[in-house]
Amino acid sequence: MSTKSRSNDSLTETRSVTLDAAKREIMVAMKRKRPLFLWGPPGIGKSELVADICESMGGKLYDLRLALMDPSDLKGVLYYNTEMHTATWSAPPDLPTKEIAAKYPIVVLFLDEMNSAPPATQAAAYQLVLNRRVGTYELPDNVVVVAAGNRDTDRGVTYRMPAPLANRFIHLTLRPDFETWQTWAIENRVHSDVVGYITANKVDLFNFDPKMSGQSFATPRSWSFVSELLTEDHLNDTELTDLVAGTVGEGVALKFNAHRKVSANMPNPTHILEGKVRELKNKDIGACYSLTVALCYELKECWDKNASTDKGNDFFHAQFDNVLRFIMDNLGTELQVMLVHAALTTYKMQFKSSKLRNFQEFNKNAGKHIVAAVSDNR
Repeated sequence: MSTKSRSNDSLTETRSVTLDAAKREIMVAMKRKRPLFLWGPPGIGKSELVADICESMGGKLYDLRLALMDPSDLKGVLYYNTEMHTATWSAPPDLPTKEIAAKYPIVVLFLDEMNSAPPATQAAAYQLVLNRRVGTYELPDNVVVVAAGNRDTDRGVTYRMPAPLANRFIHLTLRPDFETWQTWAIENRVHSDVVGYITANKVDLFNFDPKMSGQSFATPRSWSFVSELLTEDHLNDTELTDLVAGTVGEGVALKFNAHRKVSANMPNPTHILEGKVRELKNKDIGACYSLTVALCYELKECWDKNASTDKGNDFFHAQFDNVLRFIMDNLGTELQVMLVHAALTTYKMQFKSSKLRNFQEFNKNAGKHIVAAVSDNR
């Protein structure tokens, strides 16, 4: 998908990709050892994306925040070598050695905030990209370079990249998207109220506007902060609202607070798994999303605790069966698919349909939607 704008009476095009699509493309570039530069607005998860890719490839990540570094952090320090009687550069402390690199199939040198670093620091980083060396230091053969930074239009401090250097990179402009974030959020147990609210109000996942005057705005990163705040049980409503407003902005915080008040009246997901609650009176869509996510988390915990033994596995199937009955009786098809899709693809749960009394009915009503969702995820 591309976005187009007119500038100086000429048509310019900036192509952007979702984080999920970028993940596959980045891995291809890494295998070819081509340097990459990831562009995008603040808070969308550029650094987390690189870390996840590195982990999935069994590699080691060196995450350097260049905006906070001096040139000596990359080049080392020049000192007088008493044996050689010459000036010598010491080994840079934050770069991978050949001994460490040899232990991994790939090492990722992530130069974050590259175009926001002081020019002298950027010059040292450029040498790593252009020549794979700086001073007397050389990058080991299995090291790949990935850089990232905000765009000039993102209201941050940036320096224009020289054209010869830019030509050495593969450039990808990233954009946030709800589907990628939702999968990541459920996998990483982001608070169910946050996931439920964003699912019902997708536009509030990311509302950064470089022209706005406020300091707080919603991004995937700031919603992670909100999730953490919700675990602080000692905060009263006013304190929590103040902190959430300072994280995602006041307007969004007030809407989110109203969502939480409605969600607080939903049934305890544990009681649904146990079969104690079979009816849902509150049909607010946002609250239903939050309940569905909470059920995902509760099922995951039940799976982790019980799936390894025969008795525990039977217990898990009984609880899963109760959940199937509940969602078929009380929730729409979209929410049913959301829950079972998360169980199958995000959490990799394995169940036997023969142990689920309600499976045939569920499969008849929603099975084709599950197959479609799983296919789209591949």
